[in-house]
Amino acid sequence: MTDAQETAADPSPLAPSQPPSPSDADGPPAALPAPVPLLAPREGVPEVVASEEALAETVARYAAGSGPLAVDAERASGYRYGQRAYLVQLRREGAGTALIDPVACPDLSGLGQVVEDTEWLLHAATQDLPCLRDIGMVPQRLFDTELAGRLAGFARVGLGAMVENVLGYSLEKGHSAVDWSTRPLPEPWLRYAALDVELLADLRDALEEELAGQGKLDWAHQEFDAIAAAPPAPPRKDPWRRTSGMHKVRRRRQLAVVRELWNARDKIAQRRDISPGKVLPDAAIVEAALAMPVDVQALGRLRGFSGRAGRRQLDQWQGAVDRARALTETELPQPGAAPSGPPPPRAWADRDPAAAARLSKARADISARAEELRLPQENLITPDTVRRLCWEPPADHGPEAVSAALAGYGARPWQIEQVTPLLVEALDAPAA
Repeated sequence: MTDAQETAADPSPLAPSQPPSPSDADGPPAALPAPVPLLAPREGVPEVVASEEALAETVARYAAGSGPLAVDAERASGYRYGQRAYLVQLRREGAGTALIDPVACPDLSGLGQVVEDTEWLLHAATQDLPCLRDIGMVPQRLFDTELAGRLAGFARVGLGAMVENVLGYSLEKGHSAVDWSTRPLPEPWLRYAALDVELLADLRDALEEELAGQGKLDWAHQEFDAIAAAPPAPPRKDPWRRTSGMHKVRRRRQLAVVRELWNARDKIAQRRDISPGKVLPDAAIVEAALAMPVDVQALGRLRGFSGRAGRRQLDQWQGAVDRARALTETELPQPGAAPSGPPPPRAWADRDPAAAARLSKARADISARAEELRLPQENLITPDTVRRLCWEPPADHGPEAVSAALAGYGARPWQIEQVTPLLVEALDAPAA
C-alpha cells in the first residue's frame, strides 16, 4: 500500500476523496474533486536530528529502510550568505520521516553512503543538489518529480501544484521563503518541511506511470542520469559583473567602482553570514558607480545610501569608490567580454541572412514538435544548442554529422533522435 493510499484509508480529517489519476490531471477543472488539505505527517512531526547520537540512529534506520529515498533541503536564501542547507528532510519506507539539522550535524556523508545505491526522489533536483553535496549527500540515481512533470506535459510543475493535480492533496504554502537559519525552528515550519517529502514517493510512482503511458519514461531516465552525473558548477568568473543593473554602467572607471563595492560588500556579507543584498542593494552599487561621489557627503545623498547605518559604514563604501578612482588605466576592468557562441539572433539577418533563415526554420519546426509531444520547447532541446548549430553548422548537413554536433553540445540521445530530422531540414533552408 502506498503512502497516499494509507493516508486515504486513515479515518482522520486528512483522508481525501479518491485522488485523480495522472491522466486526469489535465482534464477540465470542473471534473476534478476539490483537493484535500494535507495538514500533518501521518506519524506526526519528528524531532529534529541535532546530535551525533541522533544522527547515528537515523543512519541505521535509513540503512534498514527499503525503496526510494525522498529528499528535500531548505536554505536561507535572501537571509544568509551562500546557499548552504539549514534543514534536510528525508522519508523512506520502513524508516519514516527525518528532519536533520545540518548546522548541528554538518557531515552527512555516512548517511549518504548507506543510501547511495537507492533512487533519490527530489523536486527540482538541480536546486538542492549543490547544498546536499556540500554536506556529503550525493545521489548515484535520482528521479526529479518537477522535471518528470515537465516531460509529461503538466502546465504547472511546482510541488504544490503537482501534488494537487496528480494526487488530490493540497500542501501548505506559507513557509517556503522563511529564514530557515532560525533556531529553534518553529513547529509550523517543521510540519511544512516534513510534508514536502510526505508524498514524493507517491508522486514519483504516478508520474512514472504517466511517462510510461506517453512513451517518455526512457527520456526521463536519460535526463535524470545526466543530472546525477553532472559535475559541480565551476566558480563564476568576475561574479561582480552579474550585479543587477550593470547594463547602465558603460565606462571602465565606473565598472571599477562596481567591482570595488561588490567585493567590499561580499567580504562583509561573508564575515557576518548575511545575504549581500541586505548589506548593500545592487541598485545602490550601480547608483554610486554612475555618480562617482567625491566624498562621504555626496555618497550619503545618493539613493540607497541615505538613511543607512552611520558615518562608519559610509566611510567604507566611499573607501571602495576612492580605490576605484585611484586605479591606473591599466588596472581598470575591461568591458564585459563578448559572450561565447553566436551573436544575439536579432543581429543575424544583417550579419548572416542564411544563418537567420536556418534559425527561423529550426525554431518553428522545433516549437511545433514540442507542442506535438506536449513538453516545453527548452526540454526538447536547449535554445542555445539550436542557435550554435544554426550559426556554425557542420560542413556536412547529413543526419550523422548533425547528430554528432548535437551530442557534442550535450544533447541526450532521445533529444537527438527527435530533433535531428528537423535540424537537417533547417540547415538547408534558403535565405530570405
